Amino acid sequence: MEQQRTEATESLLVRQGNNNLVYNEENSGVGVGDGGSVAVSDVTTILGLSTFVAACIAFGSGCALGYSSPTQFSIMEDLGLSVAEFSFFGSILSIGSLLGAAISGKITDLLGRKLTMRILNLFYIGGWLAIAFTKTPWLLDLGRISLGFTIGIFSYLMPIYISEITTKNVRGRFTAIPALTVGWGISFMYVVGSFVSWRTLALIATIPGLLQLLPLFFIPESPRWLAKVGRDEEIEDVLLCLRGNKADIFNEAAEIKDFVESLKRSSKEGMLEIFQKKYVRQLLTVAGMIILMNLGGVNAFAFYSGVIFVSAGLSRMVGLTTLAATQTIVGIVGILLIDKLGRRPLLLVSTAVLCFSSFLTGLSFFLKELNLWEQGSPVLALIGLLMYTGSTIVGAGITSLLLSELFPINVKGSAGSICNFMGSFTGWIVAYYFNFLREWSSTGAFFIFSAFCCTNFILSATMVLETKGRTLEEIQASVSHSSV
Repeated sequence: MEQQRTEATESLLVRQGNNNLVYNEENSGVGVGDGGSVAVSDVTTILGLSTFVAACIAFGSGCALGYSSPTQFSIMEDLGLSVAEFSFFGSILSIGSLLGAAISGKITDLLGRKLTMRILNLFYIGGWLAIAFTKTPWLLDLGRISLGFTIGIFSYLMPIYISEITTKNVRGRFTAIPALTVGWGISFMYVVGSFVSWRTLALIATIPGLLQLLPLFFIPESPRWLAKVGRDEEIEDVLLCLRGNKADIFNEAAEIKDFVESLKRSSKEGMLEIFQKKYVRQLLTVAGMIILMNLGGVNAFAFYSGVIFVSAGLSRMVGLTTLAATQTIVGIVGILLIDKLGRRPLLLVSTAVLCFSSFLTGLSFFLKELNLWEQGSPVLALIGLLMYTGSTIVGAGITSLLLSELFPINVKGSAGSICNFMGSFTGWIVAYYFNFLREWSSTGAFFIFSAFCCTNFILSATMVLETKGRTLEEIQASVSHSSV
């Protein structure tokens, strides 16, 4: 078994070519001589449509995440909810997300990427309609948990699907798009929620789901998933659809089939397969980055940005509008650079900025508490928040991308379920306890976030491999080869 796996791995490494593959033991990086050039067949109409669907899903997830902040008082007044009942409504999104995250890998492996998206889109639309037309608290909560369930699965499914349908030259930038649109969705809820009723806002939030209904019937299934379930005869047709009718897809199809077949011969499927020695480094690295990013305060900044702005002495609307603009600019720059500079450099920059910006935000509250530099402390808070949210867009996108790249398809579902669940759980912890931390010490809370971000930087610097400019099969073969 081990000999078969090693031979298959070496075959892929040889196919990759000696001129392009560079492995640097000193910085644990893997690179390619020219990973930034984009061929005509890299981007097609169908690929653009598939990415549009993913962007709509991500935008909808952002809408769900940002909904409770601008609607709290109006929902409590209209439905007669107590603070405890609304707090339950807000937190139940995380419970649904945990449930979805726990089964995200297995459900997408069982049903396929495309069918899973269709089913979850119905849960998404149904969840918002339940909230918009509810007359009772239980239906409000049911709609909210339905949205959380879709977020838990979508957060794994989107980067996986996009990475499996794109070519090596554009995989990074296309996979980073959903992380950007999640931020847009959150900001959209904050801004629009200030002008419309909570029921109208819920109806508006159904638009991303409605926009997907027709395109979901035209986008293709993942060719890697088709190979995994033995539907080899469909792989060439799907690749021609994604690359264009004139594209030469023979080598790509053969590489996918050969690699998946070698995995079937040399390993078994199952949850415990992911805990083999050859996958330990990848699992610890990706799970560690996701956990540390959440413990570094991602959900605190996302859910309570408005509160943080007000606490720091800033206008909530001005702050949130500036935040949305910053996310957009930084996100677009990250998308343009990720396949040129590589994942590792951008990840190191983003985690370093997260560490510094958390410290800067904590420093602003420290100065405010001591009544020092009263005019300058709100400026520090604004700079810190803008730097943090901009870097989060880049960092979260790269972490999701690495999850989709580093694990072969026979264990990708198990790895996704584990990493996604741990990320959702730690994210819920931070979101739930952040208000308590603020009451204890706003300064201390942000300094703690900075410490976790610093730890994430150290992990990224010592453990993350460069993956740009290489096919998924080449990446997974070389990683497995280095673990033998």
